[in-house]
Amino acid sequence: MQVIIIEPGFNSWLVTQPPRGFYSQSTLELRNDFYVREYNLRVNNSINYSPDLYVWRIDYDRNVDYGYEVNYLLYNYFLFFEKRYGQKLR
Repeated sequence: MQVIIIEPGFNSWLVTQPPRGFYSQSTLELRNDFYVREYNLRVNNSINYSPDLYVWRIDYDRNVDYGYEVNYLLYNYFLFFEKRYGQKLR
């Protein structure tokens, strides 16, 4: 599996973050599980959250081994998303 993030500025931002291997895969999975649940709640609540930011649900199952790379990129995307759009998912 792979994840492709096409958000402008993401790749240049990513190189400023802790490198691959800094977090364990289990840590990334725990954090992603939380972020995905909160993000998806906002996708389903377009009255309180902008449908321009929260467009599509993210299909993520913590019981599936997506591998390190997918979890690393997804986690960092959430951090990028929070910073770029002034959102707090935590």
